[in-house]
Amino acid sequence: MDGLLVTHLPNIRYLTGFTGSAALLLVRTDATILITDFRYAVQAPAEAGQAAEVEVDQKSVWDRLGRVLGATPLAGLGIESHSLTVRDAERVAGLTRSRVVPRSELVERLRAVKVPEEVAAIREAAALAQEALAEVLPTVRAGQTELEVGAALESALRRRGSEWHPFPTIVASGPRSALPHARTSTRTIGRGEWLLLDFGSQVDGYCADLTRMAVVGGRADQRQRAMHELVQTAQRRALENLRAGMTGREGDALAREVIAARGFGEAFGHSLGHGLGLEVHEAPRLAPTAEAVLPAHAVVTVEPGVYLPGWGGVRLEDDVYLSPDGPERLSDGRTELVELV
Repeated sequence: MDGLLVTHLPNIRYLTGFTGSAALLLVRTDATILITDFRYAVQAPAEAGQAAEVEVDQKSVWDRLGRVLGATPLAGLGIESHSLTVRDAERVAGLTRSRVVPRSELVERLRAVKVPEEVAAIREAAALAQEALAEVLPTVRAGQTELEVGAALESALRRRGSEWHPFPTIVASGPRSALPHARTSTRTIGRGEWLLLDFGSQVDGYCADLTRMAVVGGRADQRQRAMHELVQTAQRRALENLRAGMTGREGDALAREVIAARGFGEAFGHSLGHGLGLEVHEAPRLAPTAEAVLPAHAVVTVEPGVYLPGWGGVRLEDDVYLSPDGPERLSDGRTELVELV
């Protein structure tokens, strides 16, 4: 392989700074060429001109790629097999006489290790998200719908400078909080019910991802307090003991062991966390099946949860930088049980 065709847009942004929605990036040993269309004729050179040669095609980026490949034959052309569709892989093969070599997550492995500027952007995104939550949470009342709360939170995020929402905001109340990836709905929030808020923000393309819990319109009951305390204890153990050099499985076990010891292991069905950066889910992973080592300078989420269908669920999530000296929270760690009386 003496060339790599990068088609996954977050990878193109990482390598060049280009933020447009249409581009192909050819990385050769002797040159880096960004191909885009007319919409980005001004934007592409401004954003990526120092990192790549920019070619703008009026009709088809694929036709332009064919001409570029024909001008400089390659022995082996790598493609991003994890993100390229079968149709586009066939298109690439038809454009070149080079041997097409499927490769997976080459750029993602580089992205897993963050430089200080990336960490600072995630920290800023987390601070922005926390400010938005602090504005909205005191205004939440029983009788509002989940959509109303979600709209207020998303508005506060945007007004504070979030570029966009890195994933659909989750507002789940009552028994719907037992749905780990619930869709925000028209359900009316009742008194004394759980409210789970899972939301994020973006600064310079980099994502923050937080989850907080509240009881709306009353005091938490004994069962709610017990479940919240269990998840908080599990998260705290992981936050204090997670280290670069562990495997993702070992990191996951830090929280999972606490929950399993109390008899709720089956109620914690997802992984403890995931990498965070230009995408809200990227490498590395904290999961029972993750045998890869957590690299120094990665940023990950730590989000244990317990979900009891018909009753509700608790999840607490913070963003953590794995410095060589130990874990460093990028979010505020304010996971106390909030009672909106």
